[in-house]
Amino acid sequence: MWSSALPWATLLIVAAALAGIAVGRWPLLRANRPVIALLGTALLLAVGALTPPQLYESVDYGTILLLFSMMMLNGTLFLAGFFGVVTRQILRVASGPRTLLALIIVASGLLSALFLNDTVVLMLTPIVLDTTRALKRNPLPYLLGLATAANVGSAATITGNPQNIVIGSASGIPYLRFAAAIGPTSLIGLAICWLVVVAVHRREFRGGSFQVPDVSRSAVLRPLLIKGGLAVGGMLVMFLAGVPVAMAAFLAAAAMAATRRLRPKRVFATVDWPLLVFFCGLFALTHGLDVQGWTQQLFALLAPLAQAGLVPFGIATVVLSNLISNVPAVLLLQGLVPSLADPQRGWLMLAAASTLAGNLTLLGSVANLIVAELAERWGARVSFMDYLRVGLPVTLLTLAVAFALI
Repeated sequence: MWSSALPWATLLIVAAALAGIAVGRWPLLRANRPVIALLGTALLLAVGALTPPQLYESVDYGTILLLFSMMMLNGTLFLAGFFGVVTRQILRVASGPRTLLALIIVASGLLSALFLNDTVVLMLTPIVLDTTRALKRNPLPYLLGLATAANVGSAATITGNPQNIVIGSASGIPYLRFAAAIGPTSLIGLAICWLVVVAVHRREFRGGSFQVPDVSRSAVLRPLLIKGGLAVGGMLVMFLAGVPVAMAAFLAAAAMAATRRLRPKRVFATVDWPLLVFFCGLFALTHGLDVQGWTQQLFALLAPLAQAGLVPFGIATVVLSNLISNVPAVLLLQGLVPSLADPQRGWLMLAAASTLAGNLTLLGSVANLIVAELAERWGARVSFMDYLRVGLPVTLLTLAVAFALI
């Protein structure tokens, strides 16, 4: 009797876990997203929906290796002062509020294309807050520009955000081909971010000029910074040479870790271990649905989308990404892509739509939440409606560009 009820128990557990992940908590528990994914996985094991061997095979170790390697690279570069140097140099040329916003958007977008967007906003948000406080400007529009640009810029490459890392691993699309296909959308999208923020916050950008002070808090370790530049350059060369993305990132991270200037524990302290746990849990949750037959039923329901074309598939991705978050949505939808008429364009649409959907609301991406939480610690509030006023038009316009170009 239990065997017949097991699929429904699995669906209930996974639905509860995904709902908690979407909201960010479970009632009556101090549980964040990684803990919810962990508890959901434990419940699947407890009821027999997954066996230990099935759990082990559910994890995409290539994706986990790539995430870990990028975190190691980001953390070492941060400790070397890289983000402070880049931001300081960019802000030196700002002459007024519109120029400052443009430079923040460009810095956020381009850095997010090279590195994980979550870590980029983690590094840049305090610098933006420092700058606006010194200039006695309203920080809200600049924070909104930072967050939306990080999402838009990260769409351009396989290494830009977690869901693209999953897609890059599953699709096998070369790094350059991926960037060439989505890069134009991201470049146009950065301009859209600037236009929308300026239009929504007209009072802040009516004119005036100022001199941006030096607000970088980062001490620069020049030898380590040079070594970091060589490591990242080597990683990009390996990407271009066709070395698997996860392997290239791991080799670059390992080269950066071999240093006499930093204690290893300082570098490992910059790794977002809960995020890695979160991903392992997501892999297990979605595999539980697959083992119990729910993924096949979902594909049967969504099969008409495969015949309807890329735009309906992209719209479905946007809706699902905002219901359960973009990474779980990608994990669920990736099995549908091979049935599309053009699977490669399907992968690109999945990447663009799931990433750009993150700009719709404050809860749409982890990068948004990082900006909001850091801002609140500094006494600057980014409310749900504040974000929606900018996020909604940015999302609709950038998606229109993506649908047209892909």
